Amino acid sequence: MKVLVINGPNIARLDIRDSAVYGDLNYQQLKDFVISAGKELGIDVDMRQSDEEAEIIHWLHEAADSALPVIINPAAFTHYSYAIRDAAELVKSPLIEVHLSNPLSREEFRHTSVISGVANGTIGGFGPDSYRLALIALASRIKG
Repeated sequence: MKVLVINGPNIARLDIRDSAVYGDLNYQQLKDFVISAGKELGIDVDMRQSDEEAEIIHWLHEAADSALPVIINPAAFTHYSYAIRDAAELVKSPLIEVHLSNPLSREEFRHTSVISGVANGTIGGFGPDSYRLALIALASRIKG
């Protein structure tokens, strides 16, 4: 099984972001963690990151066209990108929204996700394990 993992803006800059919120891993370490977690579950992870809304939309279209399951951390786009939300809605394979932090425990503007309404589920607040838990959930949905 192959899964596309999409990360939004500033995720590639984890090493200089607030470690109390985002943890101590840099992006390459996060990527290695997610790919390794996927291998343990028999999942081939294609992990990507972009600060560009249009590129993320293109990747979601690619997933929709190839019936590829998606794990997405839309980052700041979570709260306002209706374009990404509409592209995510086109994905008919399972799509899970993830966050390293718990958006509901942070600033009020982070409490709203325009993505979660079209996702099969949302996992947040567990650091890198949010991705691992999403991989487990996807594997269960697809094999179950």
